[in-house]
Amino acid sequence: MPVMPTPLASQVLIALPALADTNFSRSVALICQHDDDGAMGIVVNRPSEYTLGEVFGQMGVDGGDESLRAQIVLAGGPVHPERGFVLHDGGTRWDSTLVIGSDLYLTTSRDILEAMAKGEGPDNAIVALGCAGWGSGQLEHEITENDWLTAPADAELLFELPLDVRWQAAAGRIGVDFAHLADYAGHA
Repeated sequence: MPVMPTPLASQVLIALPALADTNFSRSVALICQHDDDGAMGIVVNRPSEYTLGEVFGQMGVDGGDESLRAQIVLAGGPVHPERGFVLHDGGTRWDSTLVIGSDLYLTTSRDILEAMAKGEGPDNAIVALGCAGWGSGQLEHEITENDWLTAPADAELLFELPLDVRWQAAAGRIGVDFAHLADYAGHA
């Protein structure tokens, strides 16, 4: 039985300019799972200090062409910064894969990295260290407090655009231009 999408899964959260939390200021986070217990996501626009080649080396994974090994690993969030998460297209043929949405998956098992190093991985993939997490009702509260906008995720945003333009591009997908938005929020 296929896993049914959760309410905000496959949406991106776009931090509003007033969001002061340094973990999420000017961030774009893909929501991977959302239910009554809370939410989990991956920040998709923050580089870490590591390349995929360095991660391969630390894990003892051989292979990978020069461009793959040079790929920047993302800082996926402040929760479990020691754990790797691979956001990708191309199905669920790896050991530990969560279906996020239509042709969008999150895998946490080593076998996907080994497949990528052999040239047998998914067509599009980004690797992140760490994730973002929200307790029950926390994300909904943050959205009502004007910390986040939500927008549909798409492959171009997640896999193609340079990291430094993803925040503004994500907002632009729902007609928001942060250059014309105050950096504070209020309630009427």
